[in-house]
Amino acid sequence: MTPEEIDRLTRENAYLKSRVSQLEGDVTDLSAEVTRLQQTLEAAHARRAAATRPNPLSGGQS
Repeated sequence: MTPEEIDRLTRENAYLKSRVSQLEGDVTDLSAEVTRLQQTLEAAHARRAAATRPNPLSGGQS
């Protein structure tokens, strides 16, 4: 292996390590966003379910 090949592979390795680190951060950010959206969706479903339940104090009469 020539010194030029070693240098090229060393640069490529450093780039790939940096890229892996960036992508791991992206995955972490996306995971947090998914969790936040799931919580928002669950809260919306709970509000919708609460809004469609009959009032137990109404006695079934209008």
